[in-house]
Formats: sequence, structure tokens, C-alpha cells
Amino acid sequence: MQPYLALVAVLLASASVVTADEIHHSEQHDFRVEVLRDDLRHPWGLAFLPDGDMLVTERGGRLLRITADGADSAPVAGVPEIRVENQGGLLDVVLHPDFDRNSLVYWTYSAPDDGGARTALARGRLEGNVLRDVEELFRAEPALPGGRHLGSRLAFDGDGYLFMSVGDRGQRDRAQDLSDHVGTVLRLNDDGSAPADNPFVDDDHARPEIYSYGHRNPQGMIVDPDSNALWINEHGPRGGDELNRLQAGTNYGWPEVTLGTEYSGPPIGVEEKDGMQPPVHHWTPSIAPSGMALYTGDAFPQWQGNLFVGALAHTHLARLTMDGDEVVGEERLLDDQGWRIRDVRQGPDGALYLLVDAREAPLVRLVPADMDH
Repeated sequence: MQPYLALVAVLLASASVVTADEIHHSEQHDFRVEVLRDDLRHPWGLAFLPDGDMLVTERGGRLLRITADGADSAPVAGVPEIRVENQGGLLDVVLHPDFDRNSLVYWTYSAPDDGGARTALARGRLEGNVLRDVEELFRAEPALPGGRHLGSRLAFDGDGYLFMSVGDRGQRDRAQDLSDHVGTVLRLNDDGSAPADNPFVDDDHARPEIYSYGHRNPQGMIVDPDSNALWINEHGPRGGDELNRLQAGTNYGWPEVTLGTEYSGPPIGVEEKDGMQPPVHHWTPSIAPSGMALYTGDAFPQWQGNLFVGALAHTHLARLTMDGDEVVGEERLLDDQGWRIRDVRQGPDGALYLLVDAREAPLVRLVPADMDH
């Protein structure tokens, strides 16, 4: 081997070792960062299959099946036509609670339509690397131009209902209008229909799928497996990013109530208003919160019950210590990496998995510092 090629090989090998072995410190646990792969294209959502493989969406329209060690990947066929524009594209992905029995996968995407696109929900039966019997279950009303604020996080609760967020699409006043789905969180049956006990099913002027409203752009969502409580985070404008615990039929205020301001400086609304629910926690200045996980694993016992929130703007992983419904502590992790963290998931191994939003993006795993590798 020529001398300069030998040197390059040594440097590459050294970089790989540093990536795998670098120790990071937190208030509760030391951990290592493992980069499983670094060639993803603006990944958005991640779901774990029972065999350990991962399904990862890329905003540009690819759904990938990636092995547990990140070594191999293959595109999954059967994804329907998607409108890729700005923030729009192929977005979140979750498995049906009875996936072992029915093999159903659900995903959200921006569906092309006259006048623009809609936040849509589809499902299909996964066979190997192919989605069969694909059907679109729901399209948010109305179709709107531009690729802004699609929301699109998904979560099943313990009763089998599917929650889906829809952003305000850049048309903020619609978030207070129950006659369409813009700026809401929806509660659906697993076939996309509205449950009979949804809060607005008997209101002729409201969409029956709506569970809560007054949201700007919710991009993080989790269900507490013990309490069945539903939590979301959502982007504010300039300041006023929010963490909210959702209650049926509740108005969360946007744009009439917000701790944020216009990007040009003036206030948008007021900080409090009767009949509108204030956030449990807020970030001002904005961190641009996205994917969120509630840690329940054994790999990091001192992190149990903590919320982990990926930050896009301030490029870190926020660790929130909870006392019931109150945030009593916050720590910033990985703020030296420069990563726009799009999604956060707890893996079946108890590790935390992160998706980074970039053109050549890593899939990252956080493991205890003393874990064999």
C-alpha cells in the first residue's frame, strides 16, 4: 500500500474508534455514542420491528428497513405517491399494537392534492421488504399550498386508539377553527375513523376526529405506558416552544395564547387566557423540539421516567426530569455535536436511538459507558 493510503486508512480507523468509544457525561449516567450508519437522507421517523430491525422514514420518500446493528439496509416497496416540499414528505411511522398478529404498519406523509397537499395517514401489511394491501386511511382537511407545519407524529395508546398531530400549515388562525383539522391532534380508530366518544362528535360545526386544538406544529408525541397519558411537544414561533399533556376537548391556545413572538419582534397573542390551557413547560428562546421519548428501560436506571426531546434549532438532546405532570429539571446532552435531532426512540435493548436531520445523516445509539461492545 502506498504510504499516503496507509495513513488515510489509519485515520479512518481511528475516527471510527473515537466515534464508538467517546464517553459523554450527564448528571445521572455516563454514556457512549455509537453511530450505526451515517448515510441517511433527512430521516424523520423510526419504529422497531419485533426481530430487532428498524423501519426508518426519509422525508424524500424512502422507507428503509435497517438491521439492528445498522450494517445493512433495504428500501421497502409500496409507499404511495408523496409530495416532497419544504417540511413535507414521508414523515412518521409506527406499528400497530397487534403487529405480531396483523403485520400492519402506519405512516404519515404529505399527500398531493389540488391546491397543495394534505397531512395524510396510510397503512399497509409488511411482508419482508414490501408493503401489501396499502390503503390511505385519512386525509386532513383542507388541502393547502406550501410545505409548512404538517405536524405528523403518531402514537397508539393503551386502548388501541391512534393519535395523529396536524400542524397549522402556516395559517395560524385555523388552529382555533374546529371546522377543519389544521392545528389539531386527532384521535382515530385503527381504521382511520373517528371514535364514537371523541369530544366533538356531536358538534355539527366541528370535525369528529379532533381530540384537542390550538396547536402550532406538534412534532413530538408519546403515550405513558403506565398512566396512558398523552404528551406532545410543539414548535412555537420566536420562543414559546411547548410541552403539553393533552386532555380531550382542550384548547391549547395558539395563536391567541403563546409565550412566543413574531420573528420580527412584536407579540402575537397574550400569555394567558381563560379557557385555554397553558403549557406544562416551555422553551424560550426556541429549541425547535421534535421527536420525544419517555424512558422506561433498564440500561439507564436513573433515567427512568425522564422525557428526552430532540432539538433541531439548538442541536441537542434535552433530558427532562418529571415529578408527575411537572418538569423539575432539565439537562442538555450532546450539545457539542451540532446535530439537528429529529426523532428519539427507546430501543428494545434499553438504548436510546436518535435520528439526525441532515442530507448525510447518522443513525445514533446511546449506550451505557460500561456496556460491552
